[in-house]
Amino acid sequence: MNAREPVKHNPNQPRTIAITGGKGGVGKTSVALNLALTLARQDNRVLLLDGDTDLANVSIMVGLYPRKTLANVMAGECRLEDTILETDYGLHIVPGASGVQECMDMGPTESLRILRALYNLENRYDYVITDTAAGLQAAGLHMIAATELACMVVTPDPASLTDAFSLIKVLRRRGYNRIPSILVNMAQGASQARSVFQRLDAAAQRHLGISLHYMGGIWRDETLRQSVLNQKPVALLPVSDPSCRQFHTLADMLDVRLSQLPRRKAGIAAYWHKVSKRESANPLKTLAKSESQTENEAPALKDQCLKAVGEIEAVFSQAPVDPLLRYEAFTRLFALLGSTLDSDAIEIVQTGLGSFQWEDLSSERKNHLAIHLRELADQISPPTRELKPPEPAHAVLREPFYDRISFGEQDRLVRVLKEQPADISLDQLLRSLSGNDQGGS
Repeated sequence: MNAREPVKHNPNQPRTIAITGGKGGVGKTSVALNLALTLARQDNRVLLLDGDTDLANVSIMVGLYPRKTLANVMAGECRLEDTILETDYGLHIVPGASGVQECMDMGPTESLRILRALYNLENRYDYVITDTAAGLQAAGLHMIAATELACMVVTPDPASLTDAFSLIKVLRRRGYNRIPSILVNMAQGASQARSVFQRLDAAAQRHLGISLHYMGGIWRDETLRQSVLNQKPVALLPVSDPSCRQFHTLADMLDVRLSQLPRRKAGIAAYWHKVSKRESANPLKTLAKSESQTENEAPALKDQCLKAVGEIEAVFSQAPVDPLLRYEAFTRLFALLGSTLDSDAIEIVQTGLGSFQWEDLSSERKNHLAIHLRELADQISPPTRELKPPEPAHAVLREPFYDRISFGEQDRLVRVLKEQPADISLDQLLRSLSGNDQGGS
């Protein structure tokens, strides 16, 4: 595969892509890193912003351990350029980019200083790729809104599709009108990847009235899994390697999709600057509706609701707060929410639970909460007592694939087959393929 000509670009306006997902564990960090390395390998200038709050971040996947992150920049201990890590093909990585959300809690002067540095930095590149935080938290939603293209990574796991649909639904309700692109990761083959996309797309058409864009699929293979463990991304392999080649295909699909989209008038830093100005005037933090406001809203009712929530937030920002007062306030709010327990109310509860910082709890409190949530889950959906008979092992049919580990490269297999006599037995043929033919046929 020949290296293709780099995409024509405005040197002051990079193409911005968010690699996101409804839940953790779908492989979006691996996708973001391998895609960024592939684009850099094709002579593009690429910046990868590590906005994932999970422990397995981008820099660790290439064997780099950052000494400084965006937190050090906000503390005034270094410049933004000092945090950049450089890896293969000149790819630049900014670790801890999730800290941009924390800029909103800083004063206007300090926030502007960091965002101006980010603006000057991003304009040096052809592509800026953001590995976003998973889930429905505000930081991840803003990272998606800040880019011109959202590539949502899903897997065949039904939970992945449910969480991806919830993310799309929340984005739409908060004013995000662009069409997400769907990338199916860990698929067994092209037919399964297309089937997974079609299920999600059908749900989006039926419930949200939109048709999603299919970006393609990344196949599950042992090489990709080992690359994560070895901290050697598959994008570093020869282009002829199937695991590497599929990311070149993804890069081609990405450029086709970007050519269909109008360029954003402003970059990532400009978006965050607008958010910082708005949130400094309004303590209630919501996703920007910069592209269009939701129609048919009742302005007076909306203002009253936002004002009431803002007052509650102002009260609880004063420490210490009487625990009984907090208990009374939130109990009444949940009772109000439960008075009309429809799909919207359920989504609000799910979003609220996802915004909690569970990792800050002690082990004892985590266990106590987990027990309570399991009991609650049993009340909502009692476990069935029926035991299904085990299915035979041969019942699961998987899409066939060529096992390079057992049989070597396909060219070698063809050559060996041509060299064998017509009357060779099957046992001898298998021994010759594995290199264990002691008879020397």
